[in-house]
Amino acid sequence: MKPRFISVEGLEGAGKTTQLQVVTDFVTAHYGPPRVTREPGGTPLAEDIRSVILSPRTEPMDAWTELLLVFAARKQHVATVIQPALASGQWVVSDRFTDATYAYQGGGRQLPWEHIQALEELVLDGFQPDLTLWLDCPAELGLQRARQRGALDRIELEDIAFFERCRKAYEKRAQAAPQRFVRIDASRSLEEVSAQVRQTLEQQL
Repeated sequence: MKPRFISVEGLEGAGKTTQLQVVTDFVTAHYGPPRVTREPGGTPLAEDIRSVILSPRTEPMDAWTELLLVFAARKQHVATVIQPALASGQWVVSDRFTDATYAYQGGGRQLPWEHIQALEELVLDGFQPDLTLWLDCPAELGLQRARQRGALDRIELEDIAFFERCRKAYEKRAQAAPQRFVRIDASRSLEEVSAQVRQTLEQQL
């Protein structure tokens, strides 16, 4: 089978780390070990950009600066990690991809979606995941879980309204691409969410 690119999306506290392992185990069992990566980041240079984006700082970061940094990291990630892995026959599993930009910079920061789309076309030229698993849970629940993990990064420090806008943006993306997006109810127990993920992978792959 042609190697696939799978992204896992969701708000903070949705359980992406755990479900990424579920996806990785499934792909490994059926198609061989995938390249597991994340956004922003995935390469040494892109990880440096991630640190700039997420580290709390006294100087406020303009929303457009944030957006451009995200796409700069993504271009490096795609060019040096994702596309070479797929070309070599290896599956790729990523913690977030472009849908997160529509959610966080489009929904959360309220930047115009048409400008994000223009950047997406310029930088990625139509490249996108074959399958996106959206771990959906109420923003308040996700933040409660995130706070239990320890110190929050610059994005996690945003207010609840920010994350509610992000969630609505994810919903809009899912409605626009039903052939690629699958919503997973991440408000359920860990075991139930993992079962949903496995069932989805069996049906989709």
